[in-house]
Amino acid sequence: MRLPLPSLVLLAALAAAPVRADDLAGAQRLWLAGQKAQAVEQVEQALARTPGDLQLRFALGVMRMDLGERAQALAIFTRLTQDFPDLADPYNNLAVLHAAAGELDEARAELEQALRLQPEHAQALENLGDVLLRLAVRAYQRAQKAAAAPSDALAGKIARTQALTRELRSH
Repeated sequence: MRLPLPSLVLLAALAAAPVRADDLAGAQRLWLAGQKAQAVEQVEQALARTPGDLQLRFALGVMRMDLGERAQALAIFTRLTQDFPDLADPYNNLAVLHAAAGELDEARAELEQALRLQPEHAQALENLGDVLLRLAVRAYQRAQKAAAAPSDALAGKIARTQALTRELRSH
């Protein structure tokens, strides 16, 4: 599963309370220039002035996610789903975090919610495909363990599904 980091650009597509364009644009420039700590600081300062701003909150979540700060990103995106339950993107991002942690059932549920809200959400559709492949591997492995005797057919399915999963991750 992946979330394209230039999804910060996605923020422009989100209808939100007014955000000072220079705050977000400045943070995006810093981020893309590799000055990630400064970008986070700029977004946090802007949020101190406008704490309910959707775009800034979403940007901070994406930044925290990219920095590997899972707990903070989970908290931000969870709160966004509570405050803006009709937006698909926070659910998609929660799914990415859950899938990265191997929490596939949670990821699937989040993606299904994103797709209920926005059925043609391309990234959520792709991420759901990735999660379903990983769930298929898990089911095949469980079936192999539960079988009375080893199954060549099942072993083949596991190998092919795992290979496809690895191939998709490399793209």
